[in-house]
Amino acid sequence: MLRWSIGGFAILTAIALAAPASAQSGYPNKPIRFVIGFAAGGPTDIMARIVGAKTGELLGQQVVIENKTGAGGLIATEMVARSEPDGYTLLCTATSAAVNETLSKTIRIELGRDLVAVAPQAETANILVVHPSLGVNDLAGFTALVRAKPGEIFYATAGRGSATHLTAELFNMAAGSRLMPVHYRGGGDTVKDLMSGQVKVMFSTIAPVQQLVRDGRLIGLATTGPKRDPAFPELPTIAEAQFPGFDVRLWIGLTAPAGTPREVIKKLEAATIQALKTPEVQKALAVQGFSPMIGTAEEFDAYYRAERGKYAKVIKASGMDKE
Repeated sequence: MLRWSIGGFAILTAIALAAPASAQSGYPNKPIRFVIGFAAGGPTDIMARIVGAKTGELLGQQVVIENKTGAGGLIATEMVARSEPDGYTLLCTATSAAVNETLSKTIRIELGRDLVAVAPQAETANILVVHPSLGVNDLAGFTALVRAKPGEIFYATAGRGSATHLTAELFNMAAGSRLMPVHYRGGGDTVKDLMSGQVKVMFSTIAPVQQLVRDGRLIGLATTGPKRDPAFPELPTIAEAQFPGFDVRLWIGLTAPAGTPREVIKKLEAATIQALKTPEVQKALAVQGFSPMIGTAEEFDAYYRAERGKYAKVIKASGMDKE
């Protein structure tokens, strides 16, 4: 009788241990939440909706977008990091997340400890634009001017610690210049004041200024990525024109709470890669000035860590960590 009891217990134990694996292999069996730390209509939100819809279609489940704004994306980051690591609550992680790991003094969320990489999704360069009244038409002329007038030329940013701010500070480091920031509460007012000439310089995302440059109302000098941007193939990159190695991109990718099963990560990774390779997603991204950023979880993890290190140096060199 004892023999049968032990055998029965062993069978029940095996069934219990197999249950989580079976549940994981059935992933996903309910809608998946993509949490975004920024308002609807912004670049991160738009990219998440484009890529998320196709990813959900490929996985056979709806992807629900949830905007959780505040603290430069930190509120959403913390919420996802504290969520159940089951693959149903994911973070659409932007460049700001890597920045905030150094810049934030209150919320400390780290990739590798609190979050894990799933897959990159999309990227775009910034473009250096100036008002025509500045009197420069190429990067060499601009660099010479700002070096000759340290602290006298102001540039617009979409906020302290934003990609537009940090790109300019990286340029200051590369060029030995001292452009001065004027921080706005988002991108809309920056374009308005650029158009009026109230501020004359900005390292802008491409979409909001694309037509203005084409119309000649603003002058595009260079883009900030590692290669020429498809939206402005006639413009050199900053790295190509003057400062080798200069590389600043606004990127968006998917992360999950630490402890999310590897099997789930790989399913999400595969679906994201497949979604980014479809013509309809590539076309929708291009309309917004973005390109697909195709890679594995491991590649995104390595890229994120490199970006974190790069921006940590900029933040410390510019004194932002002491503000």
